[in-house]
Amino acid sequence: MLHRAGRTSWKRFARVLVPSVVAAAALGVGMAQGVLAASFLISGQKFQVALDTLDAHGLSIYGTVDVTRQGTLVPVVVTGARRAEISGLCQSVVVPIPVLGPYTLRVTGGQRSRIEARNLFLDATSVSSGQANFDDLDIGVAAGAVSKGPISPQDRNSRFFDPNGFAQQADSALLRDVRFTTVAVSATTFNVPGLDVRLRQGHHECF
Repeated sequence: MLHRAGRTSWKRFARVLVPSVVAAAALGVGMAQGVLAASFLISGQKFQVALDTLDAHGLSIYGTVDVTRQGTLVPVVVTGARRAEISGLCQSVVVPIPVLGPYTLRVTGGQRSRIEARNLFLDATSVSSGQANFDDLDIGVAAGAVSKGPISPQDRNSRFFDPNGFAQQADSALLRDVRFTTVAVSATTFNVPGLDVRLRQGHHECF
């Protein structure tokens, strides 16, 4: 039976993400056996995305599997938003450089004015939030029946996409102190005021 709620906490909501990851892992086994074909190749390098706030309008969350160019399978939970406003963006990735050691590429923006994005997708291996409020939340929706939020065209057209798989959706959501460990981020538009890109020696991750 479809669960509906006006508002809920992130901790309660996060508990239902586990079946999505399990389903994604099962799809990964299918690919390893030659049943499925990958349509989206990632580097496999994990990076951090920290947001002070994520105000999403048209939210979807579903599980899938990303694959690296070398064929490594990476189960992920995809968070999608038709339209999003973001404040306090920090993105970081540590890159080992021969002889010189580790360097951190760190991107920040949206400190004074909000970032605006459309059709935003974050493929994450872990997600946390200090506080999250959801409006008109549906938990347990079949992925193929998601209508409030977007499904990435690359995912929908892939053999990894299970239209009967577990998904969630909401008309809107406001998340604070959000932390994503991601392998991929995409958006049709991503407007970042106050963009700052720095490369620093050592470890200077966002969290």
